[in-house]
Parts: sequence; structure tokens; C-alpha cells
Amino acid sequence: MKLFKAFAIAFCLVALCVLVVPTATADEWNRKTVITFSGPVEVPGVGAQTLPAGTYVFKIYNSLSDRHIVQIFNRDETHVFTTILAIPNYRLQPTDKTVITFRERPAGQPEALRAWFYPGRNWGEEFVYAKPRAIELAKEVNEPVLATPIDLATAPIEALQTAPVEAVAPTGDPVELAQVVEPPPMAAEALPKTASSLPLIGLIGLLSLGAGLALAAFSKRVA
Repeated sequence: MKLFKAFAIAFCLVALCVLVVPTATADEWNRKTVITFSGPVEVPGVGAQTLPAGTYVFKIYNSLSDRHIVQIFNRDETHVFTTILAIPNYRLQPTDKTVITFRERPAGQPEALRAWFYPGRNWGEEFVYAKPRAIELAKEVNEPVLATPIDLATAPIEALQTAPVEAVAPTGDPVELAQVVEPPPMAAEALPKTASSLPLIGLIGLLSLGAGLALAAFSKRVA
């Protein structure tokens, strides 16, 4: 009877550990974010276009070491408006709310999407435009813009994973990427971790089971 109670205690410990160890949700993995634009917004990517005012869903499609691919959906996620290449941009102070930044355009023209920061993260997504459009934007806003030379209008999504990225100045000349994206300080956090917590859960479970067995042996000794 005492042995049964000991194993019951060990099982409860394992179950409790599994419950309290944090696990990544789908929204944390793909950073699903619902965003409402109050006016028209120009978006780059495979489906480059100007989106009318309305509600949209941003999600990470695929992550590589030095770039991300972002998709913009309609509100119910039944249609993809565009798939955008982005590279990480660093900010010193994360916020508890989504931050979207734009490139200010002349009056009467839609704002151009620049970057997206997910709540609680130092790393955000700096969006890349097709090079001809990037040069035009750079001239309009008088600052460098991220560009890729591939034809985004006809490029398959897979091509974005290896597409070259550069920053172009208002003159059309290439400049350092650091003029557009903020490099992290020397002691900054590493790139966002995507490793699973399952190994940790397993380790805690084994330790809990061992503790239960030890408790059972001790109970038999003192009985």
C-alpha cells in the first residue's frame, strides 16, 4: 500500500512538472498578429501591392538563420495577399505591443511598410523591396531601403530563401546594411531560440520518477 502511494506521488510530481514547464504556442512560433490599418499601405514581396484600410493577419512562413519570410493574409486567413522577404532588425527595448513602422511618403500617397516587431522581442522583421521600387522609395524618403535584385513578381517563395539582399541609397548606389537595420550590441541576446522544451520536460520527469522510487524504498525501510 505504501509502495502504491509512493508511485502515486511520483506520478503526480511528473504530471505537475509537465504542466508548469512553459511550451511554445503556435502564435509564438509563427508570431501570428492581427493588424488593422486605418489607411492604405504599400506592401512589398511576391504580391507587392497597396492594401486598402482594413484588418490583416501577419505570420512568419519560414525562418532561416539570417532572414525570415512573412506572409500577409486577409482577416479569416483564406487568402494570402503577399509573401515578403525580411531580415532581422534589432531594437534595444522590446515592447508589450506589436509595433509596425512605415516609410513616410509625400501627402496623398500610401505609407510604405517598413518593419514589424512582435511583442516582447528585441528582433523584428525589416522588409525587403524589389530593387527598382527600393530605389524609388529611397529617393522619396531620402534614406536607404533594403532591396533584392530578383524579380519578386514572378519569383517562387523558395527563391526568397536565397535571394541576395542589399541596402540602396537614394542615388541607387549600394550601402552598408547597417545603415538600415540596427546591429545588436556586443552583449545583446542571441537570435531568437526555437529549440523545443521537450528534452527539459523529459529530464524533469525522470528526476521526479527517481525521487518517487527513492521515496518508495525509504517507505519500505521504515515500515
